Amino acid sequence: MDRDEELLRGRVYGTDHDDPNPGPRPGREYAELVGGPLDGLLLDITGWSAQETAAGAALPTELGRFGAGGRATYAPAAGTAGRWAWTGDIA
Repeated sequence: MDRDEELLRGRVYGTDHDDPNPGPRPGREYAELVGGPLDGLLLDITGWSAQETAAGAALPTELGRFGAGGRATYAPAAGTAGRWAWTGDIA
């Protein structure tokens, strides 16, 4: 794992890069993103309905195949509660 990957692990998706506490917060529910450009980040899914979590998410990122303006798609991974697997990048 390179230094950039190490810095991203345990961070919550969407937190500011200069946030002194970019990790998970008590009382919140998170999905771990596995694979793809956001591998290792946590997605705050607190308050999401069962239908919303089942649908997954298309998350804006500059790290994916399409660069700025692109999104990485993630969906709940079968048989692994709390983990969402990368399903691809979209423009």
